[in-house]
Amino acid sequence: MPVEDTAADTAAASGDGKAPASKAGRNLPAALAVGLALGLSLIAILLWAPKVLIGVIAVAMAVATWEVAKRLREADVLVPRVPLLVGGQAIIWLAWPAGPQGVLGAFGATALTVMVWRLFDHGLQATPRNYLRDTAISIFTLAWVPLLASFAVLLLLQDDGNLRVLTFMILVVCSDVGGYVAGVLFGKHPMVPHISPKKSWEGFGGSLVFSVIGGLLTVTLLLQANSMIGVLLGVGLVLVATSGDLIESQVKRELGIKDMGTLLPGHGGIMDRLDSMLPSAFVAWLVLTALL
Repeated sequence: MPVEDTAADTAAASGDGKAPASKAGRNLPAALAVGLALGLSLIAILLWAPKVLIGVIAVAMAVATWEVAKRLREADVLVPRVPLLVGGQAIIWLAWPAGPQGVLGAFGATALTVMVWRLFDHGLQATPRNYLRDTAISIFTLAWVPLLASFAVLLLLQDDGNLRVLTFMILVVCSDVGGYVAGVLFGKHPMVPHISPKKSWEGFGGSLVFSVIGGLLTVTLLLQANSMIGVLLGVGLVLVATSGDLIESQVKRELGIKDMGTLLPGHGGIMDRLDSMLPSAFVAWLVLTALL
């Protein structure tokens, strides 16, 4: 059954055409406090101990993978948690010494392990049930969570990588804030009502405006680069952040749930805060690696 969008949905890049999230059953002060605390903590890490972020990403991806796997198994989708968790950590940590080759190798090895694990997880004498579905969803989860997150690590390890990661994080926040403000004030035209009824085209426009301005400022001031790179990055991140938010909305809609988890007051689970960040990490890595 369709469910109400989460607070992450209403504050995400595509915007919200209705009232503030607290009217949808959210504790808005708690959500703001948690979001502010997380944001300040990440900024402090990036400025003074950037390598610590690799451990933070690894822990966050382990929790997010567990949340997704738990929800899937509740829906009788038997994703193998052990190879997903172990392989996900390999994908994150091998980005440090081995770069993209390490990420690709760990992803391929984990995908193969998942295929074999799911084939024999009920024993050699049992007939696998829903093997194709469960294996495909398992590899989707592997790509959705740790693989996309690994690009944040790859970005961090570049020259001025802490500033590059800070840039993409600021742009995702700009997209979220712009979408929320424009959606609340002006949202009238639904964007994709059958996936996320509260998303509006006005909110999407607000995301574009805020993110492009944020891109111009951050790329120019933080990275000392051509401002047009900031425009390209701002537009690209709005597109993928919006898509990432809608992907998670559809996953939760099909599972009949409101949140992936309950760890963060006012937000839901870790995965509920990463839906737009994960694809944005990939696009930020792609654009900044190619153009800087």
